[in-house]
Amino acid sequence: MLKVNDINVFYGNIQALKGISLEVKEGEIVTLIGANGAGKSTLLKTLSGLQRPKSGTIEYLGETISTKAPQAIVKAGISHVPEGRRVFSNMSVEENLELGAYTRKDASGIRKDMEKVYELFPRLLERRKQLSGTLSGGEQQMLAMGRAIMAKPKLLLLDEPSMGLAPLIVKQIFNIIEQINKEGTTVLLVEQNANMALSVADRAYVIETGRIQISGTAAELQASEEIKKAYLGGH
Repeated sequence: MLKVNDINVFYGNIQALKGISLEVKEGEIVTLIGANGAGKSTLLKTLSGLQRPKSGTIEYLGETISTKAPQAIVKAGISHVPEGRRVFSNMSVEENLELGAYTRKDASGIRKDMEKVYELFPRLLERRKQLSGTLSGGEQQMLAMGRAIMAKPKLLLLDEPSMGLAPLIVKQIFNIIEQINKEGTTVLLVEQNANMALSVADRAYVIETGRIQISGTAAELQASEEIKKAYLGGH
């Protein structure tokens, strides 16, 4: 579904991604784990067109999207839930969700998907007229995910969905990620909570200082002593 071939990304003179190659197959949950500043968010921004690779290609459903505008990438079926949630704080929950569907014209489908989001996140239904800036961190994360779902993505890019959230809310968010995936959406998940990420993923990549260092099935990475030491709190 998604093939990243040898991409290099720079911020000015600083190289953030160094020859990154990876792939995501339809129906999978693939996770990218790594320390802060390893290049995880840069990779997602590059996939969604917010950052341009200097070289290398990104193919999605057989088409090159490396030079496409972000809105064209959303239209093609890729939604990005950014790190830090980035909800429109002076708009209501409902207005944020409606904005998620801005590339769509099918009014009845949009209504149906809005109901589906409220089923996934009942808390958002309770808060639908509330300004999103007044929501808790967990509720804002739910809203950011709901807004991305409103674009009807085939591939969902999730950047640090557990960041700053209480363990109970994290568990809830990850259950919903699994549910979204079971209902047919492919997921590429960037996450510092490696234990949680590997518990839901099919496959995983470890990124260090802009390079992919290790890849394998989630089970292989969970069993690896090296990974346990570095990311899973093992000794």
